[in-house]
Amino acid sequence: MTEYIAPSPAELTRRDRTHTLFAQTMQYVAVTAGLFALGAYLGRNLHGGLGLIAFVAAIGCLIGMQFAASRSIELTIGLLSAFGLLTGLGVAPTLTYYASADPRALWQAGGATALFIAGFGATGYATRRDLSAFGRIGSWALIGLILFGIVLVFVQIPNGALIYSVLGLVIFAGLVMFDFQRLRRSAETESAPLLAASIFVDILNVFLFFLQIFSRPNSS
Repeated sequence: MTEYIAPSPAELTRRDRTHTLFAQTMQYVAVTAGLFALGAYLGRNLHGGLGLIAFVAAIGCLIGMQFAASRSIELTIGLLSAFGLLTGLGVAPTLTYYASADPRALWQAGGATALFIAGFGATGYATRRDLSAFGRIGSWALIGLILFGIVLVFVQIPNGALIYSVLGLVIFAGLVMFDFQRLRRSAETESAPLLAASIFVDILNVFLFFLQIFSRPNSS
């Protein structure tokens, strides 16, 4: 008969901090998603140029969070909020286009994204295998994907957009697992805004990849 060994007080404290970090991070993700939705609504009539400016500003907020994280949690949260709102404004022209051209693709992409994040996120959170290599490989793979996207702008490749989206989903499957494992392994609640930003970026990219896949049959 296996003897039960009670966890030490230090282990219980770490578990409590990990659970707290998970709850806070998911709250920040939810708030960021809500601000994204607000930005997408407010920017529904924006032209592509203004949307691009908003998107660049959102990237600036994301970079600013890296410097603010060690100085002020309030500033980091503020930048995360601005990031969500500006990202919504930046993506608004794209969402507006699909809403008018193929609204069904939006719902299909949303449902597929929810299943994708839930499945790979749960896998990453539960696995005991170290997934840090997924983060390193995924970062380099993203650079390769960006270069491939640039090539597609100038070179016509059969089913290039589909290949691009599928490759993106493969890359972000690894990144989603890596980010959710960081949630379980970290006990620093101060890292919640940065983790939330990373997970939100995962969700947004997965959604856009699925959107492109589901809208392909109706594209000209």
